[in-house]
Amino acid sequence: MSNPRYTEEFKIQAVNQVTEKQLPVADVAARLGVSTHSLYAWIKRYSKPQETRQQDDDQQAELRRLRAELKRVTEERDILKKAAAYFAKECG
Repeated sequence: MSNPRYTEEFKIQAVNQVTEKQLPVADVAARLGVSTHSLYAWIKRYSKPQETRQQDDDQQAELRRLRAELKRVTEERDILKKAAAYFAKECG
């Protein structure tokens, strides 16, 4: 069973109910049908200014890209190590 995707507007409105209307997180989460964990994560994300959120998103994207590149380069290095060992055995 897949988790439903919520729009950014929905998330912001849910956060506003907690932050501006001072409603309990558990009540808002139960009424909206989301987990309290998700609502707390949304509060953490959407309580920041838009510019800060954009910078965080950019940093996360860059981090994902760098991790993928590191994984690829590490695999290439391991292949080259195995090839070098194979040819060293064959020649020696």
